[in-house]
Amino acid sequence: MILPIRAFGDAMLRKHCHEINKDYPELKTLVENMFDTMNSANGIGLAAPQIGLDIRLFIVDVSPLAEDEDYEDIADELKDFKKVFINAKMLEESGEEWKFNEGCLSIPDVREDVKRKETIVIEYYDENFVKHTDTFSDMRARVIQHEYDHIEGILFTDHLSSLKKKLVKGKLMKISQGDVSVTYKMRFPK
Repeated sequence: MILPIRAFGDAMLRKHCHEINKDYPELKTLVENMFDTMNSANGIGLAAPQIGLDIRLFIVDVSPLAEDEDYEDIADELKDFKKVFINAKMLEESGEEWKFNEGCLSIPDVREDVKRKETIVIEYYDENFVKHTDTFSDMRARVIQHEYDHIEGILFTDHLSSLKKKLVKGKLMKISQGDVSVTYKMRFPK
């Protein structure tokens, strides 16, 4: 089932999310619905707060990037990278900071350069509640960092300079009022 994505301004996007256990109701269905929702919006990541749940759950699927010539040098790493992250904890962020132009399904039509560290170490449970501690780099790390921010109540626009925040303020206000054109289901703040 395709769920509506919460838009900028929705209080849920600012919540610090809580952990869940393996008995969380309908977890398998929820994960399937999140992938359906993300894919219908042509996204590569989606976090539970974006669909109205304040739980530490996010998904990523960067496989579409494997077909992009900009990523041909890491296409093998990207092509099968589809993961579920439950109760994730960022253990380390290291390496050089690098800028990349990010966007977000909750903030349509806004893209800005964001600096993030190139490598991460993250602890999480998968959809079968098997615990992992993994190291990721490149676009995989970037997408995970972006989605991890969501479960911490942080949006990519929070990483912008004061000047950039002022420049996008009008667009963000319009989004929060529903004054934006999207091709996927969204829920706007009241």
